[in-house]
Amino acid sequence: MVLVALSGGPDSLALAAATAFEASRLGMTAGAVIVDHGLQEGSADVAARAAQQAAELGLAPVITTHVTVAGTGGPEAAARDARYAALAEVAAEVGATAVLLGHTLDDQAETVLLGLARGSGAGSLKGMAAESGLYLRPLLGIRRATTVQFCVDEGLEPWHDPQNGEEKFTRVRVRNTVLPMLERELGPGIAEALARTAATLREDAEALDGFAEEQLEELAEHAEAGISLPVKALEANPPALRQRIIRATVEAEFGVSLSRAHTLEVSRLVTDWSGQDALDLPGIKVERQGGLLIFTNTREP
Repeated sequence: MVLVALSGGPDSLALAAATAFEASRLGMTAGAVIVDHGLQEGSADVAARAAQQAAELGLAPVITTHVTVAGTGGPEAAARDARYAALAEVAAEVGATAVLLGHTLDDQAETVLLGLARGSGAGSLKGMAAESGLYLRPLLGIRRATTVQFCVDEGLEPWHDPQNGEEKFTRVRVRNTVLPMLERELGPGIAEALARTAATLREDAEALDGFAEEQLEELAEHAEAGISLPVKALEANPPALRQRIIRATVEAEFGVSLSRAHTLEVSRLVTDWSGQDALDLPGIKVERQGGLLIFTNTREP
């Protein structure tokens, strides 16, 4: 069984219709899950309408779930976290093997441009994966205008989220102002170029991450209350790989995600050693003892 994550908007509604059509031909079970974030007036009515459309398309089961949006990182991030948690929970309940998401090439271009503006590195510039565990994004190569036209051609009436016109959201400004401006000033094809950039960087990042994981398995040794890495082996690696090994070590052992600034400070203990004191970073302490970097946990048990 697969589930379509359906908001009622043009992208997800087009995906729902296409999935229903293909599932009937392939003898597959395809349903839909609608997440009501409760952030806008009338959101329950929008969710009910989306559920009705899913049923009319022949999707089953059709499940509507309501979430409470709370957390840090801004409203967009909090809503996204709540949505993905709800999607994973529903998929587990019904035994779905995949959840289909309606992200398009335009969404990919916006993600890459936002990552570029924030200096987020390859982790953001590689954009969204077509396949990421439970989640599949079959529309990543399709423009948003195509899904809108598909709904027109099929007589489907999508919901148009009013928040997509609110300039207070950074992504909305990128969508409505920045990308169109780049198209005007630099010529057409900017969105496609950004999507190609994401695909190229994803290949590179996945290769480097794989090398880092292999090195980590060979180099890491458990120490008292932590883990250690040999300095000489780290120094022998190029910066991109060395920093990935450091980040992967900390993530795997302590569940802590180091920023680039923190990772560079740790790397200086390898490449620019002059007797520095231990580094106190969020959740961990890092110090150089002889030929080893020692990482220890500083969080409360």
